[in-house]
Amino acid sequence: MRHVSRYVSTRGDAPALSFEQAMLTGLARDGGLYVPESVPVMPHEQIAALAGLSYEEAAYRIMRPFVGDSFGDDEFRAIIDRAYAGFGHSARAPLTQIGPNHFLLELFHGPTLAFKDFAMQLIGQLFQVALERSGQRVTIVGATSGDTGSAAIEAFRGLSNVDVFILFPRGRVSEVQRRQMTTPVESNVHALALEGDFDDCQARLKDMFNDFEFRDAVGLAGVNSINWARVLAQVVYYFTSAVSLGAPHRPVSFTVPTGNFGDIFAGYIARAMGLPIEKLVIATNQNDILHRALSTGAYTTTGVAPSISPSMDIQVSSNFERVLFDAYGRDGRAVAQLMDELKTEGGFTISQGALETLRATFESGRCSEDETYATIRTEHDRNGETICPHTAVGVNVAGGFLSEVPMVTLSTAHPAKFPDAVEKATGQRPPLPDRMADLFDRPERMTEVPNDLAALEALIRERTGR
Repeated sequence: MRHVSRYVSTRGDAPALSFEQAMLTGLARDGGLYVPESVPVMPHEQIAALAGLSYEEAAYRIMRPFVGDSFGDDEFRAIIDRAYAGFGHSARAPLTQIGPNHFLLELFHGPTLAFKDFAMQLIGQLFQVALERSGQRVTIVGATSGDTGSAAIEAFRGLSNVDVFILFPRGRVSEVQRRQMTTPVESNVHALALEGDFDDCQARLKDMFNDFEFRDAVGLAGVNSINWARVLAQVVYYFTSAVSLGAPHRPVSFTVPTGNFGDIFAGYIARAMGLPIEKLVIATNQNDILHRALSTGAYTTTGVAPSISPSMDIQVSSNFERVLFDAYGRDGRAVAQLMDELKTEGGFTISQGALETLRATFESGRCSEDETYATIRTEHDRNGETICPHTAVGVNVAGGFLSEVPMVTLSTAHPAKFPDAVEKATGQRPPLPDRMADLFDRPERMTEVPNDLAALEALIRERTGR
């Protein structure tokens, strides 16, 4: 399998970078997102050879072509081994059957009980090796709707050459999610509760990256799903789950509860690499902009309605830009124009040709709050499975696409991260795993901040001394 040598921006006006440079840069200087210049295709026999391997060995084989010369073979293997050593299940991403040809892919066995750990634990190890080698110090700033923040803090806390600042919408994450961000004691960790919603957090993050004087002064790096390395890490579990269900000898479908489009974009990359994915289903909650865009061609923001699946309470799905870049024939200027319309007018219309390309790849569905509760209750009563609200959105939407082809619904978080919603649906409060049992007893440490770029930049400069 040939290797990727360069990464290019979706807006076509930033320098091409190596894997390591793209990882440390995060957002391109033209405001775009980095994608591989071309996606390496994995031959049928190499996909078949993944069967029976450890998760770590499969991860090495799948990701290695994307890394190029940035990390040596032995170095990269060791990084992967360290990344997944702290997971609470030896299979890392086990499958559970919940119905005829319907499976849950359990992605919540990492240290913060959410799928973000697969990417963030890897990125933490990659950053540490790269920064130790160069002697650089970076300031990581992230925006989170709940899970990315705690996963980033867990991955980077205590590292000597990294300061971590996480913006989260005050009052709009679950208590468990908040406490996972506010209870670490390490001095390089800063949890910032922003007045606003997740889209405000993400907008201020992008503003910081586009303020080049600030960006260069503090050594800004990003670990949101705008970071290509995040997407790459998530590609792996599409392969491992599909192969265990018979791929590449038979196709497999996936349903992905998604708000920011990163997790399902990883499935898109897996498919481009040669994994026989028949259906790739976008599952949205009541904040259904992705479903509406695919149904009508109009990507129009309508404001965020808080839900019981808060990690999906998003209107500006940053990774959607990556798939638009392909749908528009990799025309960076066309994508830049769409993103400008989104910023100035609150939306854009997808061209007919691009829409047909997207519809040939993706299906979509929407799940209401009542349907989410009902699905949690049904799975609990029928299968004895306790699922989180995000997983329930996926299970509900997947129900409309079941066939003789195995369907894998991504189970993105542990139910104990959303105990109020699960208890309301089932009458039982899901307990935290033993290793987190004292989470509610730990002291919290956070700073409330206004939705104001200058105030945020001043605070970060003060705390980093840069």
